[in-house]
Amino acid sequence: MKRPPKPKRASMLHGRLWVEIDGEAAITEAGADLLDQILVSGSLSEAARRLHFSYRRAWLLLEAMNTRWPQPVVKTATGGHHGGGATLTDFGLHVLRAYRDAQLQLEHLLGAAGRAFEPLASGSRGHS
Repeated sequence: MKRPPKPKRASMLHGRLWVEIDGEAAITEAGADLLDQILVSGSLSEAARRLHFSYRRAWLLLEAMNTRWPQPVVKTATGGHHGGGATLTDFGLHVLRAYRDAQLQLEHLLGAAGRAFEPLASGSRGHS
């Protein structure tokens, strides 16, 4: 009786991207996600809720980004009768777009480089 063939195993390279300024993270994936949600919602607290971040975590992340870049990435207004808000600055929008573009480039690079591992993960012995 013949053995059934082994199922094909998938391999994939992974990587993380962040930008450092003077050795400190200026934007990370979490920071970019926060900026995306601020862009959509216009609110730091709503952005934090959507990402399941505590308000404190979101505030600290935003404060770190605003102080590490040479210009603020987000302007905030305190709450009150008309409510507060948060908006990306033009500079912040540029930072976010550049980060997302770099993420896409990294994913493309990792996808192409990962093809070399496909025959190895499936058990092919063609390489020594």
